[in-house]
Amino acid sequence: MANLPADIEREAEGLAQLRRDLHAHPEMGFEEVRTADIVAQRLQAWGIEVHRGMATTGVIGLVHGRDGGACGRAVALRADMDALPVQEQNQFAHASQHPGTMHACGHDGHTAMLLAAAQHLARTRDFDGTVVLIFQPAEEGRGGAQAMLAEGLFERFPAEAVFGLHNWPGYPVGSLAASAGPVMASANTFCITVLGQGSHAALPHLGLDPVPVACQIVSGLQTIVSRNKRPLDTAVLSVTMVHAGEATNVVPDTCRIEGTVRTFSLAVLDLIERRLGEIAEHTCAAHGLRCEVDFQRRAPPVINHEREAAVAAQVIAELVGPGMARVQEPSMASEDFAFMLLAKAGCYAFIGNGEGDHRHPGHGAGPCMLHNPSYDFNDALIPLGATYWVRLAQTWLAEPRS
Repeated sequence: MANLPADIEREAEGLAQLRRDLHAHPEMGFEEVRTADIVAQRLQAWGIEVHRGMATTGVIGLVHGRDGGACGRAVALRADMDALPVQEQNQFAHASQHPGTMHACGHDGHTAMLLAAAQHLARTRDFDGTVVLIFQPAEEGRGGAQAMLAEGLFERFPAEAVFGLHNWPGYPVGSLAASAGPVMASANTFCITVLGQGSHAALPHLGLDPVPVACQIVSGLQTIVSRNKRPLDTAVLSVTMVHAGEATNVVPDTCRIEGTVRTFSLAVLDLIERRLGEIAEHTCAAHGLRCEVDFQRRAPPVINHEREAAVAAQVIAELVGPGMARVQEPSMASEDFAFMLLAKAGCYAFIGNGEGDHRHPGHGAGPCMLHNPSYDFNDALIPLGATYWVRLAQTWLAEPRS
């Protein structure tokens, strides 16, 4: 592991206990009341200026450097706080105490890492300018980043750049990765409702059966990725739900098809949305049926900016060395940090969470992967993640203003 500040290593166990407490008390998006209280109380105890209430449960901390922030420069660091609607399968002592809710993505660890960095920054003030600490609610599909931006996040708390960090299972512990360009995909959902005409299942000729038409649409949708887009353009289209009928002897009136689309390019997304509608409408028309298509663009792709990614990569290389400084492998998962990168230049990095060997006895049978009910954040990352945040802020504020 990299050479870490002594005070960060000294405080690591206490922050790990805090992380496990957050894991045991997960809260869904815009409901992170307890979590926000803990974050605000810690920041205030360390002499950090605190602002609350943005996007309902968001917390902003302002750490002013040795100049009291007089130089006017600022950099923003963001961590997410919310949990997922997942029933945890782990049985260790810090497993979720809230049935049906779980920190299955490591936001408890992200919060702990940024708190650890905040404590060090407040103790040392070894920089000029201001570090803006963003503890964001509701990353998991509930619009937390959009809500903060709509309420004037960067107008109220100006910053030259914004940076994010996510734990990444499969990357070895001690590794970090930051690269320019697309690193996470856009998130989009679709719902196609095939409108037929119900009948007795023994007399299908008296109705318009939506089920076989829906099946043809599902098959047709797969040709968009395999035959309509360029092979070099990355995209995923997954049908994840098909719902129809309530009885075995009744042809239903409707059949609903739902799923997700992920792309790195808005041009590819435009193509998929257009072709999805055409396939659904024309397939239905060929059988004398109609359909309704609802396509929702939930989040754009996460695209790291060149200069900000270069600074992050430089910090990583100096912190962990070339052997553990990785090139980010783009993921088809999504992140609402993408909205912040549309509003402000920045970079979203990954920190290795390992293969799951860190989990306490009593973990579930599943893999330690994101959004899995057997997942748990690796507390060994807290000192490294905190040090990355500290050195990134110091490096950025020491660089000439762009």
